[in-house]
Amino acid sequence: MAADVALLADAVSAAQSFVQVFVGVYALLVFAYILTSWIRLPYSLAPVQRFLYDACEPYLRLFRRFLPSFGPLDLSPIVAIFALYALERIVVRLLDLAH
Repeated sequence: MAADVALLADAVSAAQSFVQVFVGVYALLVFAYILTSWIRLPYSLAPVQRFLYDACEPYLRLFRRFLPSFGPLDLSPIVAIFALYALERIVVRLLDLAH
């Protein structure tokens, strides 16, 4: 019985670590996407920029639908990153309740 509890605690801890690392890496990807959208990259880095676009744009588009336009200022990445970290906190706390 104690081994089962320890195994569950290890699984919950691993899941929490995965969620935290995933959110941190994805937030860095969004930040890199924002930076690369401001500057013109050399042609050799076009695949990197395309990857960042493909990875981040669908998520950011969710927030662009609901946020009002402020001219050239796009607030969707800020709101998206806050939402990502809020979701992380919720998931980690729910997993914490599991053990």
